[in-house]
Amino acid sequence: MALIPEKFLEILGIKKIEEKELVAKKLIGSSEENGEVKEIINPYTKQPTTKYVKCNIEDAKRALEVAKNAFENTKKSTLAQRIAWIEDVAKKLQEKKEEFAKYITLEVAKPISHARVEVERCIENLKICAAEGYHILGETIPTDATFTGAKTTAFYKRVPAGVVVAITPFNFPLNLVAHKLGPALITGNSVVLKPTPEAPYTAYAFAKLFIESEYAIKDALSVVYGDADVGSTLVTSPIPRVISFTGSVAVGKIITQSAGIKKVSLELGGNAATFIESSANLDYAASRCAVGAFANSGQVCISLQRIYVDEKVYEEFAKKLGDEASKLKVGNPFEEDTFMGPLINEEAAIRAENWIKSAVSEGARIIAGGKREGNILYPTILADVTDDMKIVCEEVFAPIVSLVKVRGYEEAVEKMNNSPYGLQYSMFSNRVDLMNRAIEDFEAGGVIINDIPTLRFDIQPYGGIKLSGIGREGPKFAIEEMTEIKSIIIR
Repeated sequence: MALIPEKFLEILGIKKIEEKELVAKKLIGSSEENGEVKEIINPYTKQPTTKYVKCNIEDAKRALEVAKNAFENTKKSTLAQRIAWIEDVAKKLQEKKEEFAKYITLEVAKPISHARVEVERCIENLKICAAEGYHILGETIPTDATFTGAKTTAFYKRVPAGVVVAITPFNFPLNLVAHKLGPALITGNSVVLKPTPEAPYTAYAFAKLFIESEYAIKDALSVVYGDADVGSTLVTSPIPRVISFTGSVAVGKIITQSAGIKKVSLELGGNAATFIESSANLDYAASRCAVGAFANSGQVCISLQRIYVDEKVYEEFAKKLGDEASKLKVGNPFEEDTFMGPLINEEAAIRAENWIKSAVSEGARIIAGGKREGNILYPTILADVTDDMKIVCEEVFAPIVSLVKVRGYEEAVEKMNNSPYGLQYSMFSNRVDLMNRAIEDFEAGGVIINDIPTLRFDIQPYGGIKLSGIGREGPKFAIEEMTEIKSIIIR
């Protein structure tokens, strides 16, 4: 059973949530009678907020069987019904958007103003998915285009792949779920969702909108909560046809090694970088880089972690960035003007603090931040960082950004590309020739000119190269990942 204590509901102005909701059988496949109840602690208040029933291997197997049987109906459903279904969920979410924003803040302590943005993006995401339903197209093939061919009627169409297993992380507990459910369900698949254990109620409430819609397809969506054993059961089972995962590189490697012959889409880690070229507008670049480095406490796979600065403007830019960081309000995520709250837990904050200490011991200089209070790590800027420091080589996933001095464009490109990751890179410059070169030279899935690499629009193709992943998100592109091409010839 998932619930929120009454005192938190009163504080946040959320209507009473019935404790006897149909979670056990319809969503989780377990119950408080035979499952372990886990409690979620808010990262800022350190107070309990929500509860969920931890599933086991048998629950995961049952959910897969339900999805397998449901696929017989989902694949026969009409596109009109599925479009209406997604549109209906978007409409219901619009009506409850303030409640959902508060669920996010309650569970993962994302600042409430940022949580509202996530809900708005989720609504837009669903609307885009519904619109893309009209464009799931095939085409005719001229089989007589070759001398060995023959004149026939030939075409292909896209069909649902089957059962989709969707596994999502804590940093965007609503919108990243939508990035998987929307494309999977609009194309006629059935889904087993394993959301992050850190935000169980957010996922539950969202899934409930789908399941209780008047356009819902029976049993098309199931939700299971659990640890690695549940995830492994879902991934290794022969039932799913698609595994869609957002999370760490370490888990992504395990999935690719154990999934077997399936379609696997992985959105993994990053080490996002930008280059501040000497002609750039430094005030604008500094203000944007502060956002890119410290939004969501740096817990974003495209969080700005490395800033390569032309030596001609290095000290000037460093000062401006420090000034911008000092303007950011850090603290209570429930307050409207808070920009940055805590990390997801104290373990993550301590790990990041130790990385800072290690970099300083190796010669890095703290320009701003560097201080930790419990789960909160203040926005930290490190200067004089060198290529061999761990803090610039690996994904930090914390509010830390490193400044590296370079002699110009060529050195910046070389250093940026010298990474096992390749999600998104950017450059700030007023030189058109370098803009065009960067588009070709940057080894990443996305390139942004005159803005931060943290910039993402949900309608675009999103994903990386190297260790940053396989496949692309964004409704149109995820639809391709979650469908199969069926080729037809009529003689």
